[in-house]
Amino acid sequence: MEDWLNAKPDAPVAFAAQVTAVWEVYQHAPAIAEHGGPGIRTAEKTGRQALARAAPTLPRPPGVVERPAYAYRRHGTQCLSATCNVATGEVVAPTVGPSRTAEDCAGPIAQTIATAPAASGLFSVDPLHRHPSAALVRLVAAACGLQEDLGAKEQRGIGQSRATRAEFLSDGSHRIRFMYTPKHTSGLNQIELWLRIVVRRLLKRGNFTSVED
Repeated sequence: MEDWLNAKPDAPVAFAAQVTAVWEVYQHAPAIAEHGGPGIRTAEKTGRQALARAAPTLPRPPGVVERPAYAYRRHGTQCLSATCNVATGEVVAPTVGPSRTAEDCAGPIAQTIATAPAASGLFSVDPLHRHPSAALVRLVAAACGLQEDLGAKEQRGIGQSRATRAEFLSDGSHRIRFMYTPKHTSGLNQIELWLRIVVRRLLKRGNFTSVED
């Protein structure tokens, strides 16, 4: 199967520059880590439904594909979250939870920072609303010991808008900072590729009667 209708960037030149910047960071991640530079990580969260097939899946004898029932029952959603150390491929601070709010996103990143509290870190994330969030602004300010006024959401200063928060979070002078991938480039996020493998190999064909299951 091959997709034929793909999203086109509004500004192709700027899009290409962003993609190149991300790949260059990934390319140099091992050397950066070796010389004591910031640990480069990708972060992601995804929701998966606990689905139970309405009828048993028919097995696949030789020459016949597996045939699951088209009908299913929903038993809730679980959100998978983790970060990936680009230099080593290590998956760090994986969590499972019931929701995917901005605070839920900040939690695993805080756990990742806690694994090396004094180290510098660069997180590569997608530009969805939960990533340039007030929760992440507070987290970075606390981790970096920043005393400046963080402003207020929709009112003033750093916290006023997604743009102002993203500017603060991507500030190169901070020990912990974020790099945002362009829209429609999930393939640039290495932890998302890892999660796709988990979903494809373990979850997609599963039959789950509850979120605990």
